[in-house]
Amino acid sequence: MSDLMQLDEAYVAGTYARFPVALVRGEGALAYDENGKRYIDMGSGIGVTAFGFADKLWQQAVTEQLGMLQHTSNLYYTQPCALLAQQLCRRTGMKKVFFSNSGAEANECAIKTARKYAAEKKGADCYTIVTLRNSFHGRTITTLAATGQDHYHELFQPLTPGFVHTPANDIAALEETLSQHKVAGVLLECIQGEGGVVPLNADFVQAAARLCKEQDVLLMIDEVQTGNGRTGKLYAYMNYGVQPDIISTAKGLGGGLPLGATLLGEKVEFTLGPGDHGSTFGGNPVCCAGALSILNRLTDDFLAQVKEKEQLIFSALTGAPGILGVTGMGLMVGIQTEKPVAQVLAACRENGVLCLTAKDKLRLLPPLNIPMDLLQEALDVIKAACAQ
Repeated sequence: MSDLMQLDEAYVAGTYARFPVALVRGEGALAYDENGKRYIDMGSGIGVTAFGFADKLWQQAVTEQLGMLQHTSNLYYTQPCALLAQQLCRRTGMKKVFFSNSGAEANECAIKTARKYAAEKKGADCYTIVTLRNSFHGRTITTLAATGQDHYHELFQPLTPGFVHTPANDIAALEETLSQHKVAGVLLECIQGEGGVVPLNADFVQAAARLCKEQDVLLMIDEVQTGNGRTGKLYAYMNYGVQPDIISTAKGLGGGLPLGATLLGEKVEFTLGPGDHGSTFGGNPVCCAGALSILNRLTDDFLAQVKEKEQLIFSALTGAPGILGVTGMGLMVGIQTEKPVAQVLAACRENGVLCLTAKDKLRLLPPLNIPMDLLQEALDVIKAACAQ
């Protein structure tokens, strides 16, 4: 174990089962450890570094803003915050944006907004939030309650009340749930990322949107991992032909700095008033400047390249020796392997490819701009690791 690893184990809370790799620098889709070993990054910080390590345009935007204002608090106006909100709204049809620091916080804001909207329109007893089994929405006490996986709940009772979980892709069960509870909102991931990279069926998402509209229940889409170009659309819901009332996002939006955003549609654009919610660092000008450099490059032409890379991945891996199935969309991919996934993960790492897991699957979340030759090289390593 290196000195750095020993220092970390001595002083950093033991909440992470770290891989035995100490990264010291990177460029694009390549990273290098303290011994100089080269890795192809197929995880992008769990979907965060959308344009890879040390991206020049992102660096320029961030450092220019650092030289002007690094923070002001939300008592004052700043240009990066306003411009980012404007672009997010223009490209989604949403009306307002609340900025925070993480996906969990973006979901907290979505939940608070839904409950306030429902309380004002239907009464204080209308507060239930419906989510799906196998979902993941964050690690705060409230977003843990929203998460539909029991093992995340076990050690942290009592969780925030008012959450009900229903099976994914079961329209009848969703209808029954909506009839049995006074529901403020339905919160969905279009692709259940931490749940195994499992896309929802289009007919289910569209039925959920229809039911929400009929019953004046808010449709909330969690785009924390699926958003910001990850699926080949700006946001994953755009693959499903629905329009949410609330969108939560984070991860890839900031490009490597902490930034969450909750986008509010027409129904709820004025639900939150002064003092109803806040965040000390939300809308930080440096984070927003970096996000603008990301969002400006997520053009239709660029997103079409994400879809081309999706096709390469699926064609290379589907049916390959040792691979039982491939799921996902865009550059958010889950691989079911014959061998234990930890064994495959270690073999990939040993041969210079950094991957992730999601339940019992290998998970790929490479930088959106990963070059085709590096992607092919990584796929060859992954295929070999699965087949050996």
